[in-house]
Amino acid sequence: MIYFDNSATSYPKPLGVYIKSVEGNLRYSFNSGRGGYEGSIKSGEKIFEVRQKSADLFGAKSENVIFTKNCTEALNVAIKGSVKKGDHILISSLEHNSVARVAEYLSACGEVDYDVFNFNYDCDKVIADINKKAKPNTRLVVCTHASNVFGVTMPINKIGEYCKSKGITFIVDAAQTAGVIDIDVVRDNIDILCTAGHKGLMGNMGTGLMVLNNTKLKPLLQGGTGSSSLSLKHPSELPESFEAGTLNNTGILSLGAGIDFINSCSVCNIYNHELTLAEFLYNELKKNENVQLYTPKPQKDKTVGIISFNYSDWSSEKTASLLAEYGVCTRAGYHCSPLAHRHFGTVDRGTVRLSLGAFNKIEQCEKFIDIMQKI
Repeated sequence: MIYFDNSATSYPKPLGVYIKSVEGNLRYSFNSGRGGYEGSIKSGEKIFEVRQKSADLFGAKSENVIFTKNCTEALNVAIKGSVKKGDHILISSLEHNSVARVAEYLSACGEVDYDVFNFNYDCDKVIADINKKAKPNTRLVVCTHASNVFGVTMPINKIGEYCKSKGITFIVDAAQTAGVIDIDVVRDNIDILCTAGHKGLMGNMGTGLMVLNNTKLKPLLQGGTGSSSLSLKHPSELPESFEAGTLNNTGILSLGAGIDFINSCSVCNIYNHELTLAEFLYNELKKNENVQLYTPKPQKDKTVGIISFNYSDWSSEKTASLLAEYGVCTRAGYHCSPLAHRHFGTVDRGTVRLSLGAFNKIEQCEKFIDIMQKI
């Protein structure tokens, strides 16, 4: 099997993730912070260790790290908890439905208005379009760090600077970049960072993070936290105010093991490895006259290890299906990102997506190119 679907979920996981998952079930399957017995206390300590590792990775305070079940949940909490009736939101033309559908829902409910600003390879033009579409009541700018379809990156540091200067809350969807590109919420002026735990961070499915940077946010859920149990008022202290109910201990511990792996390799090395493979695939695919590519050659600081293409006049699903017969795992269609497909003009048939990961090798890429010569 050649696995080129790491944008959906990373596979395989580092060995430490599998080991920690089993250990979590065997030794730490207790409600952390809910009991005075050793199992509960030790579970709480392990959860805190992962919270601290996550905070260190993104330049945040440990209490500002919120565990969620995925990036979609984190984005829903972040967006809905940041706005009030009458606010205006700006989202980019590359957004995943986990952002676009939230904005559309809030708009349909009459809560907010939203507009879409355009991606551009020229960073200054991105900022100019944001400035053009911003209104006096613009409360949020929500932006993906990298397109999950085309791999191009948004200049989040420059957008962060702009938002800070205007007093606008800045939310970043880092589902495709966390663990692959260096992100610091303070340096990059990110108010809320949302990401998946099962992609570049290498953890299990069912894990996600919301990282706050000294910003006010309304909780979406209320319930048991193990603290202030006699009060009917939900705790306001972080992180408890956003972590109602039982945590996914096993998933969180797997996430910690994933971060350990990333730190052992370094984010920079992982990024360079994935980009090198993407450049090779791009250059080889470009030689095939039946292949249509939609972006320029992968480039450091401009793209991540994702390539979208189509073959001949085939539907993207047909191409992906044929590749699957050769044991190549890709994704075809619209990738839950209709805005990105509209921006790049691929709404007629979607694309076939290749997304590289830390465990992909050049030999797999060479074999894939050979297969492409056969289909």
